[in-house]
Amino acid sequence: MRIAAYNVENLFDRARVFNDDSGSHQQVLDAHAEINTLFEKPVYSEADKARMLELLSMLGMLNDNEGPFVRLRKIRGQLIRRPRDRSKPREIKAAGREDWIGWVELKTETVDATAILLTARVIFDAGADVLAMIEAESRPVLKTFQEIMARKLNLPETYAHVMLIDGNDQRGIDVGLATRAGFPIGRVRSHADDRRPDGNAIFSRDCPEYEVTTPSGATIMVLANHFKSKFGGNDPTSRARRLGQAQAVAGYYRRLRDEGFEHIVVLGDLNDTPDSAELAPLLASDLRDVSEHPNFTEFAFNANNGQRGIGTYALGNDDDKIDYLLLSPALFDRVTGGEFSARAHGPGRARRAGRSMRS
Repeated sequence: MRIAAYNVENLFDRARVFNDDSGSHQQVLDAHAEINTLFEKPVYSEADKARMLELLSMLGMLNDNEGPFVRLRKIRGQLIRRPRDRSKPREIKAAGREDWIGWVELKTETVDATAILLTARVIFDAGADVLAMIEAESRPVLKTFQEIMARKLNLPETYAHVMLIDGNDQRGIDVGLATRAGFPIGRVRSHADDRRPDGNAIFSRDCPEYEVTTPSGATIMVLANHFKSKFGGNDPTSRARRLGQAQAVAGYYRRLRDEGFEHIVVLGDLNDTPDSAELAPLLASDLRDVSEHPNFTEFAFNANNGQRGIGTYALGNDDDKIDYLLLSPALFDRVTGGEFSARAHGPGRARRAGRSMRS
């Protein structure tokens, strides 16, 4: 049996702002998140309205519902009054959430066809029986992707079972699971609604628990993850989010052990390095990284100096290790080998890595 994880970085459609080279990525994402949060307030104060106008201006939507990277979706009511005379000020007309229904959404654009094909080659070449896919749009997209790519690559077999639960990220970057025939997905448990003490969601996406049965009848619990990114800066808020996520996943792992499950894998993009304080609650448990196994082979290539490294992102430097495949002791003891591989997605896309293990 082979278990693997791969960050697909969206298969068919990706938020347009991620493909922009102007350096405005984080500003747009932050403004998008902030204005949608303001929209949910039951009553808009004058300060709220002033900030909404600032954010709409930053997003290029002060005079129109269409900005370069986002659009304002209005279902009912009116949010903003825009006089035809552009010399006159714009104003927020809605007094609160009850006055209108709408939101700001990120525009998407089609992923380069070459990048899609390269992603398919990496995924199917890995030959995993159980595959976690990070930053995938939806279950229908995963199904369509493998059907189309199977024809293009003349594959004799694809994944019989595919599951993905929509998480908390509005950009369509969720975590899903695909398994081959003979490895059915059973119980699925979402943690998208788990909350921090302040009432906000713990997970930027989700940490779904997937119950997989092997042909021998054994049960493996798979916890797929995509922690809060450092993209745009590693500020205290970002670090606190990852710390809370690591603590939560460590708690889920302990619960599963207490429930009698012996074969557990925590895998995916944890967006931090092994020496970080943020991942310590998870890495300090008895979970073991598959790369610690003596039969694990590193295939990463550092483009800077021609040396092999343990990094799983960008140039493969040792401090670029952010993707993990963590195993419970009973599962680690069954490992016979594993590998790390990296490919370029294609034009304009960063290199991402896949980790796999076999038992």
